[in-house]
Amino acid sequence: MGEVTATAPIAVLGSGSWGTALAIQFARAGHPVRLWGRDPAQLAALRQDRCNQRYLPDAPFPPLLDIAADLGDAVRGADYVLVAVPSHGFRALLRELAPRLTAGMRVAWATKGFELDTGLLPHQVARQELGEQRPIAVLSGPTFAREVGAGLPTALTVASNDPQFAATIAQELSSPSFRAYISTDILGVEVGGAVKNVLAVGTGLSDGLGFGANTRIALITRGLNELMRLGVALGAQRETFMGLAGLGDLVLTCTDNQSRNRRFGLLLAGGKTPAEAMHEIGQVVEGYHAARALHTVAARVGVQMPICAGLYGILYEGGDAGDVVRGLMSRPIKAEFD
Repeated sequence: MGEVTATAPIAVLGSGSWGTALAIQFARAGHPVRLWGRDPAQLAALRQDRCNQRYLPDAPFPPLLDIAADLGDAVRGADYVLVAVPSHGFRALLRELAPRLTAGMRVAWATKGFELDTGLLPHQVARQELGEQRPIAVLSGPTFAREVGAGLPTALTVASNDPQFAATIAQELSSPSFRAYISTDILGVEVGGAVKNVLAVGTGLSDGLGFGANTRIALITRGLNELMRLGVALGAQRETFMGLAGLGDLVLTCTDNQSRNRRFGLLLAGGKTPAEAMHEIGQVVEGYHAARALHTVAARVGVQMPICAGLYGILYEGGDAGDVVRGLMSRPIKAEFD
């Protein structure tokens, strides 16, 4: 058990790599944490081993990190709840969580991506499941779980409709090796976190096919332009995309092989099918699913996203990567900033 403290604990729901890393960081910064996941056998192993052997074997749990017996135990008496599950499981968990929340209990998440069936962003799903009045927040930015678990210097963004809630999360995450910045642009932070995964698949595919560094940086730069175009059309603040949750997360995910989405693209370039590549990675590849949802959202708001559309064609319509790249390069000449 963690140290005796008068401070209400933080409930972290989701015991994968990112949920575990955030729980470790909160506890390392001096705040009691209850970590919960759906698999009872995994929870028992976490409790016994005092680390997540599957995802973060080199990151032992600080004393203030406890493993909750069940969802009710995790949430009971918590200061606030932080959800860290893949986007396809986000709504189901919120629906299960809602009756366990007390009046005024705040909810944050580190979930990224559009909901596949509806094209909704996490905050829109949260409003449907938790109501319009509850304080909410999202955490996003250039972060790999393994490096957070190892205590390497890291920065991210916390966005909320309640500035005090964002400030609380940022303060409680912060330590000598971790810095959190605050924002009010929930929509922009979420768009950045969703679209970058799709573009990371593209850069992995491009690199795996040997298209070179010039192509990689062109994909990142023009991909950022597409991300900004969509975000602004949806109502986000343009400057958000030049920060940690936009440009920062995009560059990180596109250029480092710790990114599952980039590795997925590399495996596709090596001849794997999407199913084979996901099986080899062994974790959810958000970019694969996000490409389909993004295709729907872009069409709905009338925003042209040729790179993302090309990736959709490769992933879902059997398109050839070489043909897609050649098609992008032969598009009509236009001003860089439209």
